[in-house]
Amino acid sequence: MLQKRGRGLLVLLLMLLEWTRPGLLSPLRPICDLRVLNHFIKEARDAEVAMKSCREGCSLSESVTVPQTRVDFDVWEKKNGLEQAQEVQSGLWLLQQALNLLRTSVTNTALHSHIDNSIRNLLSINAVLRSLNIQEYTPPASTVALEGTWRVSSATDLLQVHVNFLRGKVRLLLLDAQACQQDVS
Repeated sequence: MLQKRGRGLLVLLLMLLEWTRPGLLSPLRPICDLRVLNHFIKEARDAEVAMKSCREGCSLSESVTVPQTRVDFDVWEKKNGLEQAQEVQSGLWLLQQALNLLRTSVTNTALHSHIDNSIRNLLSINAVLRSLNIQEYTPPASTVALEGTWRVSSATDLLQVHVNFLRGKVRLLLLDAQACQQDVS
């Protein structure tokens, strides 16, 4: 009887292991819920508001290259998904570089948490893009070769670009992501 019970437990364990397949890594599930992006946009706005109210120790030490935030929908729609993704990823990379410089320039410690949070959120957005099977971005050796950029010299302008880029091109890319499209056939 003990042998019979042992075999039954063994069969049950094997069935459970087969069902869960612990040896196989499951693919990263796509993150398609725009509430995640909305949360990042809200925090970017909070950083912008905090910067606007800052009076001392909140300047950018040098001008930085940032992505254009204006979207020409005719041009955007004509781009394929890879081109759109590269444009968004290069913009995220530029913003991360600019926010890192801002972090070292700002002496107002109250702003450090906002800037750190903005940098973390950009990294999280990159993780969201990876979950959507969007190819990893390789940054260029120089920002001179990047198209669709401009330079800002104030911290408030930088944070305004950050908010607008998330609200514009990042949102458009996530809305159209192939991994998030429902199969309607």
